Amino acid sequence: MEQDREDIRKRFGKRLRELRKKAGFSQEGFADHCDFDRSYVGQVERGEKNVSLLNIERFASSLDMTLPELFENM
Repeated sequence: MEQDREDIRKRFGKRLRELRKKAGFSQEGFADHCDFDRSYVGQVERGEKNVSLLNIERFASSLDMTLPELFENM
């Protein structure tokens, strides 16, 4: 079970990094855009953080997409 949770964190982080780059943001620029610390965004992208629903919503909004779009192809 713990391995499954780690896997979803890594898959979400990989998807977030992919979308951030596609949108043309550096990690620091994206963090500023989302009003997060750059180190937090890095930890999320590496799958080290268990992201809250509120923060997931903020990531989606910052990328101008819906929650289902954010989770596509994960």
